[in-house]
Formats: sequence, structure tokens, C-alpha cells
Amino acid sequence: MPFDEQDVRYDLTCGVGPDARWFCSRAVSVRAGALRRLGLHPDQPTSAAADPPPAWWDSWDR
Repeated sequence: MPFDEQDVRYDLTCGVGPDARWFCSRAVSVRAGALRRLGLHPDQPTSAAADPPPAWWDSWDR
């Protein structure tokens, strides 16, 4: 994975909803600095990778 352990946070929430059914939700957060190192930053007009894309970009869907 291209992130250091301290750059990623995983949250899991479980409980009983108002309809008495169990629910769970997951959230994954990545620090902005870690995304910037990969060529992703808030100044981009879209979520596409910066030009040139990072080395890992072409293997994303494999």
C-alpha cells in the first residue's frame, strides 16, 4: 500500500438502529499530506492524478 500506517485511519461503528436491526458503517480516512505525495491535491480541477501520474497509478485496477 502506498501509505504509511500513521497516514490511514479506519473507523468501524456498529449498533442497533431505531428499527431494532443491527447496522455497521466503515470509514477510511487518509491524511492530506499522504495524498499530496501521490500527486493528488486540492488544487486539481478533478480527481484525476497529476501529470505525470504517480508510478502506482497504472496498476490501480489490476
